[in-house]
Amino acid sequence: MSYTCFDVSIADNIAHIVLNRPEKRNAMSVEFWKELPEIVRDIDENAKARVIVISSTGPVFSAGIDISMLGSDVTGNGDKNHPAYAAGFLSTVKRLQGSFTALEECRIPVLVAIQGGCYGGGVDLITACDMRYGTADSFITIFEIKVGMTADVGTFPRILNHLPEGLVRELAYTGRKMHADEAKAQGLYNQVYETHEEMMAGVMKIAAEITTMPPLAVFGCKRAITYGRDHSTADALDNIAVWNMSMLIPTEMMEAMQANAQKRPGNFEGLPKIKSGK
Repeated sequence: MSYTCFDVSIADNIAHIVLNRPEKRNAMSVEFWKELPEIVRDIDENAKARVIVISSTGPVFSAGIDISMLGSDVTGNGDKNHPAYAAGFLSTVKRLQGSFTALEECRIPVLVAIQGGCYGGGVDLITACDMRYGTADSFITIFEIKVGMTADVGTFPRILNHLPEGLVRELAYTGRKMHADEAKAQGLYNQVYETHEEMMAGVMKIAAEITTMPPLAVFGCKRAITYGRDHSTADALDNIAVWNMSMLIPTEMMEAMQANAQKRPGNFEGLPKIKSGK
């Protein structure tokens, strides 16, 4: 299937989603918000891959939300005095938020590779991923403040999971750039690479390593980490105990141990497809 904003390829259990509008600085147009969750859910629900890698093209990872979306197409009515404006705006923002929540909710890990600038909505995107990697010349900026907005698509609830509150406030209030070295030092980036080519090779190597692990156990890890982040320790302990009680498969554990002992790839079951109920 072809898309307006993305190129998608799947090989060796890795799905590679590439932002493909470098001439528009990979700005997030109307089509972007529809296509991204469709792609992610198709990969996940049809068990097409064990890892997703998101990368971009050109000198800028993403310029954020396409400014053309700030007009009446976003709200359904451009007149703020119109009774339908607020309801339309709320509905649209919730839909945009859901586009990135799809990355967090899918069963498989999502790795993102960032080159150049990552503005506004781009920060919303990368903070919804499991792991972040950047080139040495990359940076993030919570750019919304520069255009008189408060970031509302996902940056604040997620970036606080990665950076200290005071630092987040500084970035939000000033819109300054956080460059790759600072992002790595503060824990937002997992790793920094000198070039885009080195970054993609490194990220694909990590993705390939994940594909060799038992898929159900990887899913369990993603689910338990996200749940633990958002709940108390007591709740998280109960949750993982019930998960393993329900989902732990002795044959998969035995295969993992034997594969390690015999220094060979494991022969693991893939995740089942998700029935749509239609």
